Amino acid sequence: MIKPPAISTVHAVLDRHGLVVRRKRRRYKAKGTALSASNEPNGLWCADYKGEFKLSNKQYCYPLTITDYHSRYLLSCEGLSSTRSDFAFSVFVQTFKDYGLPNAIRTDNGIPFSSDNALYGLSKLSVWWLRLGIEIQRIKPGHPEQNGRHERMHLTLKQETTKPASFNFLQQQQRFDRFVGVYNNERPHQGLGGIYPGDVYTPSTRDYCVPDDPEYPYHDKSIRVTHCGRICMNNRKINLSTVLAGQMVGVTEVDDDVWMVSFMHYDLGFFDNDTGRVEPADDPFAPVKV
Repeated sequence: MIKPPAISTVHAVLDRHGLVVRRKRRRYKAKGTALSASNEPNGLWCADYKGEFKLSNKQYCYPLTITDYHSRYLLSCEGLSSTRSDFAFSVFVQTFKDYGLPNAIRTDNGIPFSSDNALYGLSKLSVWWLRLGIEIQRIKPGHPEQNGRHERMHLTLKQETTKPASFNFLQQQQRFDRFVGVYNNERPHQGLGGIYPGDVYTPSTRDYCVPDDPEYPYHDKSIRVTHCGRICMNNRKINLSTVLAGQMVGVTEVDDDVWMVSFMHYDLGFFDNDTGRVEPADDPFAPVKV
């Protein structure tokens, strides 16, 4: 009896003759996540870019701001030269070192908080937050009122620090730093009954430290995603996402030659012997439908 060729060989032959219909990955469409408020400091932080403006030396400035939802305390206001994720990483690392970790962070769906080209809009920044045990909250597109407390602070920041703008980043940052001090400790806040945010806020008891790799004792395999965003298994390279590069994921067979990929406790999607990429499962971050 002649041994039949492997499925991958049959697939390759059919593909060469144009007989394979390739399925297009569904493009992620931002729709926000479940949102929950907090009645204590560090239960929820809010982050956003105030919107770029031009300094007097013609360079653009992108202020990245972080506030505590409950106390309105302005944790950070850093003028950056772009919205690149490595700049944002440095700001959040310093803020985590200064104040500890929050339970959740709320943002919009823009870069670097989210990525249209990745599974479920994940970005390298949001993946890092998940690794630190921080829940991600994203507002619905076109609904800035869902981050209204933060947006109201932005209006005051714009009025008092950018009109007119300073000459360079150093001078502009000095104005941001003075604003942070006044906003937190010298300006009574109506939403707090006329007291200062600095009188309400206390640092988190959760210290910042580099997390250990997640473990997957109930999966068949634990695999580290390559720098190009692939899972290498059984001499195959399965496309996952570059935002997960370097992360450990769990892989388990849920049906004959059908494998499920998980990151931490989130099930990301599936692949089989016919596909060379992970197809999304149900969005684990989508709002719960009632």
